Amino acid sequence: MFVKVAKLGDIPAGEGRHYPVNGRMVAIFFVDGAYHAINDSCPHMGASLSAGYVEEGAVYCPWHAWRFSIHDGSWLDSPKSPLKCERYELRIEGDDILVEVPDPPPRQPSTPGDEGAG
Repeated sequence: MFVKVAKLGDIPAGEGRHYPVNGRMVAIFFVDGAYHAINDSCPHMGASLSAGYVEEGAVYCPWHAWRFSIHDGSWLDSPKSPLKCERYELRIEGDDILVEVPDPPPRQPSTPGDEGAG
């Protein structure tokens, strides 16, 4: 289900903002006249990517300058790595920016003896 997060014009050109959607923080970027949505949390150490510097389709993590694609969430410093930010579907309806964030997977109950596993 798509959820309204902002209005057109709320995000300055070349920047990002974050919004809570379905239990996650989503970074919305407005670059070159288009909006893009990825997970706001850097997969390295959890910094808010929406606070990072945006340049040429990449957002730089504000803590360690790792670069992630605002288009698909891939880690641009190591393109073959499976490490990436989740990308979310986004659409515009009238003046509203809407994002779809899937429900998280159901939590599995822990079973006795799992405490030391992992």
